[in-house]
Amino acid sequence: MKSAVETLNPTRVRLTVEVPFEELKDSLDAAYKKINQQVTVKGFRKGKIPARIIDQRFGRGAVLEEAVNDALPKFYTEAVNEGEINVLGQPDVDITELKDGELLAFTAEVDVRPVIEIPDYSGIAVTVDPIEVSDEDIEKSVEQLRDRFASTNPVERAAADGDVVTIDLEAKVDGEVLPDGVAEGVQYTIGSGDLLDGIDEAVTGLEAGGEATFTSELKGGAAEGKEAEVTVKVSQVAARELPELDDEFAQLASEFDTLDELKADSRKRLESSKQYEQATQAQERVLDALLELAEVPIPEKLLAEEINTRKHNLEHHQLGQMGLDLAKYLEIQGKTEEEFDAETKQQAEKGIKTQFILDELVNKEKLNVNQEELTEHLMRRAQSSGMSPDQFAQAVVEGGQVPMLVGEVARGKALAVVVEAATVTDTNGKPVELDDEDESDETAEASEDAPAAESADAGKAEATTDEAKDEKAGA
Repeated sequence: MKSAVETLNPTRVRLTVEVPFEELKDSLDAAYKKINQQVTVKGFRKGKIPARIIDQRFGRGAVLEEAVNDALPKFYTEAVNEGEINVLGQPDVDITELKDGELLAFTAEVDVRPVIEIPDYSGIAVTVDPIEVSDEDIEKSVEQLRDRFASTNPVERAAADGDVVTIDLEAKVDGEVLPDGVAEGVQYTIGSGDLLDGIDEAVTGLEAGGEATFTSELKGGAAEGKEAEVTVKVSQVAARELPELDDEFAQLASEFDTLDELKADSRKRLESSKQYEQATQAQERVLDALLELAEVPIPEKLLAEEINTRKHNLEHHQLGQMGLDLAKYLEIQGKTEEEFDAETKQQAEKGIKTQFILDELVNKEKLNVNQEELTEHLMRRAQSSGMSPDQFAQAVVEGGQVPMLVGEVARGKALAVVVEAATVTDTNGKPVELDDEDESDETAEASEDAPAAESADAGKAEATTDEAKDEKAGA
């Protein structure tokens, strides 16, 4: 076999491959054997039909087609390895010549990872928000905890903001009560915004036994999105009572004996949270600065696939779980479809560029991932997915996604190298020293938004797409 590589642009090449016919022998034998098992010829036992009879009855072309379909992936893979090409995705294959007994020639155009020159990142300098926790922040945190321990007691007065009312609801559309439009004994906190628009105004001022009617757009059910006439009847009004802020509350709501100890712990927790946010902000801004310095070409086909993947995941997974469609989502976000498309493209481009440059850094710095790092990353991913570590690990193994996780951790370590070399200060001019452990966690998570290029590398071992098979069959 002979092969040559032609660079079409920084992200795409064309392989030209010529295969002497004798190298197709194994595939031809396999083709005759396969056809033997599929056809019946009178006078011959199944599987024992001579090759010349198959040629006469079914045509030599059918045998050649089957042989080429079998052989092409192998020769394509050999050409890729011979040319030391780092391919992305599947090739577009075109058989240019097929001479029986002489030659098979074909071309394969395929996207490749671009050659990236890592810029000098030692001069990167970014500014982040300072770690500041005010007394007001502490008070707000304690108040939120206090609110969780509130009790409710029935009262004989009109309902007011913050009260918990027990209500019955009935929704009508065009004068007809909806099959799923009746609910009884619903508890609702006035002002929480957890139910229908307009319900706060309707129940405020009503006493137990009071009733009101209002119009609202339904947020779910069979008539979602339609205007409905909703009748609400209050059966009970209860006032929320907050516990006193004292040492007794601290003992009730925490492991601390005094309120001062509880507030000190709240300050510590808020500072830790702010430090986490600061580390996240630092790695994001360092990454943005690195991407600005680097020249990273993007394969058009890969970009299109990544955009489609992001849209599909949003529409069919994230929005579906929230009971929204894309149109409603855009309305809520206050975006046009054109703005959404532009934003999605920008995110996809950044994701691909990030992966390319961090993968190059992994190779340059010779970064490896050990079992402990992989396990820690798997635990974090399992937690964020809502699965147990064992379930998540099983799903990863069965889905062949272990290399993807290894890549995420490796890219996280690569970004950590850049962050460590960067100068990070807060807006007060104070140098920021990032904790190594926090930085590692943050940078590993930064690479989790892996674009299609992550799985596209698998294309190096998988020779052809459905389109390529169609082209081969047409030969």
